Amino acid sequence: MKIVLKATHPEKETSSCLIVGVYQDKTLTPAAKKLDKATNNCISKLLEKEAFLGKTGQPQSLFHVGSAEFDHILLVGCGKSKKTSPMDFRKIVLAAKKSLLATNVPSAICYLTELEVEGQNHAWQAKQIAEVAWDALYRFDTYKTEKDPIVVLKELVIQLIDNKEQAACEKAIQQGVAIANGMTLTKHLSNTPSNICTPNYLAEQAKVLTKKHPSLNVRILEEDEMRKLGMGALLAVSQGSAEDAKLICLEYKAGPKTQKPIALIGKGITFDTGGNSLKPAESMVGMKYDMCGAASVLGTMQAAAELELPLNIVGIIAAVENMPGGTAYKPEDILVSMSGQTIEVISTDAEGRLVLADALTYCERYEPEAVIDIATLTGAAIIALGFHTTGLIANNDSLAQELIKAGTESCDRAWQLPLFDEYQEQIKSPFADMCNSGGRAAGTITAGCFLSRFAKKFRWAHLDVAGTAAMMMGTSERRATGRPVPLLVQYLIDRTGN
Repeated sequence: MKIVLKATHPEKETSSCLIVGVYQDKTLTPAAKKLDKATNNCISKLLEKEAFLGKTGQPQSLFHVGSAEFDHILLVGCGKSKKTSPMDFRKIVLAAKKSLLATNVPSAICYLTELEVEGQNHAWQAKQIAEVAWDALYRFDTYKTEKDPIVVLKELVIQLIDNKEQAACEKAIQQGVAIANGMTLTKHLSNTPSNICTPNYLAEQAKVLTKKHPSLNVRILEEDEMRKLGMGALLAVSQGSAEDAKLICLEYKAGPKTQKPIALIGKGITFDTGGNSLKPAESMVGMKYDMCGAASVLGTMQAAAELELPLNIVGIIAAVENMPGGTAYKPEDILVSMSGQTIEVISTDAEGRLVLADALTYCERYEPEAVIDIATLTGAAIIALGFHTTGLIANNDSLAQELIKAGTESCDRAWQLPLFDEYQEQIKSPFADMCNSGGRAAGTITAGCFLSRFAKKFRWAHLDVAGTAAMMMGTSERRATGRPVPLLVQYLIDRTGN
């Protein structure tokens, strides 16, 4: 799909689908007013009869209306308020795109930049329209014998409101497309079944990424090398599996040589049975998504390379399969991490923090300016925040605020949880330096407390995406969301000062 930015006159565009906004009080946006006049008040009559109510995100298609015979006008409800919230704006855009795809429209002109969005400018609107439109095209039918219908939308024009804003809007569109591409890669890897998406598969995909983007290079650490480095926590999780663990290290160097890198660390448990602390059968479904953190690192690195961000970035992925069996690690085992700290295993189903612990220690060699780990770490995050908000824990308040700001700007929001010393008491062990589980109470926070013990040498933040990286509604509706790629890319963009 081609995305174009230009100023158009809706009353003259009869052959494209025209996307215009209508408010719940029957107020029309400027483009809708012009089309109403050109169609002998067709839109006004529709509203008077309450055949269309203008509720937020409500679509209504009109075909071949007016003396000018407009092929297709798509009305989208904008709600009650004349000032649209950023989240409602995305909802409106998404509703429009879904309607477009359902009606097999080959080209469309979007006039939703006419809406007034709270705290945001036209460039932000253009970015969101591009991101949502591109992301809406995503399909995952690789393993279906009957493929999903081919998307026919070939061109989307975004209305340019002010010529003075053209450069800013074009740059914003480029960012939106790059973010959507990063989300597509993240979703594709996450949705791929674990019999195919193994630790080795993730490593191979990282290599593919470096071939597409010369600004990226990769190094893969095998188990023998990890063993020499003393990664006893990560390797313990791997020892029950026939699949070898991989530590994938991606480097993107586009900033000054003296600039310290931003490090992104992804949890890559390609399937999580719970190990010898075996999950119930119904809880196994969806465990291929336990590598969404790793996938988001690859998606973010791709977006950074596509945008040629003038930064130095390191992406580290701890790719492991967690399986039960005679060789698998067990509750009450004591592990020696790469940092030298010892860990008593209380649950082998609290494995993500173990692989992240050694990845965090390995990250020290890069002397990073900031470290962000991304993980589907705890079910407790879903209990606390549901499926809408990512959990955030940090040892540095300024880093936490930078991520919260990026999440708000990108509509990929996070919420900070405390890291009080009192919670550290829950992971005390009588036999080792710490336990790998602090029990059910404050489970997301105590997992963060565990990770914080391996992040003392840098500014660090942890994103628990257990509720936001994938949607799980029974067995019939399961899908990766591509989050938190928008948050992470926006954070990196903010780091560039643009």
